[in-house]
Amino acid sequence: MRTGEPTVTTIAELIEPAVRDLGFELVQVRFMKGSGSTTLQVMAEPLDHSRPMTVEDCAEISYAVSATLDVADPIASAYRLEVTSPGIDRPLVKAADYARFAGSPVRVELAEPLAGRKRFRGRLVGCEGGEVVLEVDGERLALPLAGITKARLAVAESLVGGRKPPPRRRRS
Repeated sequence: MRTGEPTVTTIAELIEPAVRDLGFELVQVRFMKGSGSTTLQVMAEPLDHSRPMTVEDCAEISYAVSATLDVADPIASAYRLEVTSPGIDRPLVKAADYARFAGSPVRVELAEPLAGRKRFRGRLVGCEGGEVVLEVDGERLALPLAGITKARLAVAESLVGGRKPPPRRRRS
């Protein structure tokens, strides 16, 4: 008998072996609540980082994850399963992500302010001893890995043709 909704950590631990057996790395699992519905988003990428993620890969992972969740039945409420690739603004979740993407432009958000700021944008130097090292405006900053609530690769303007993405419009 279930005592409540599982955590994303529980779901990740449950599905990670199936994802890895297919040749993929589980990047992130999260629940997204919408207007009256819940989506379980599973983000994965090939273990062979030199090849791109395809729609067929997402379908294959979706089938395996769905079967795993059907057998274990850990989620009591209705949900929609969504399998995606990390994309060009890939989230950084594990310490290994910070090492792998050293040298890349990143955006990082902290739970608690550091030097009066919670949000940082700079070049990722790496991860050392539980701290993520960034170079921001020519200065090196060490941010506590445990204090990071959100981190992503920053989309370089060169990747979008030198243009900034158009501003988002709010729906009224």
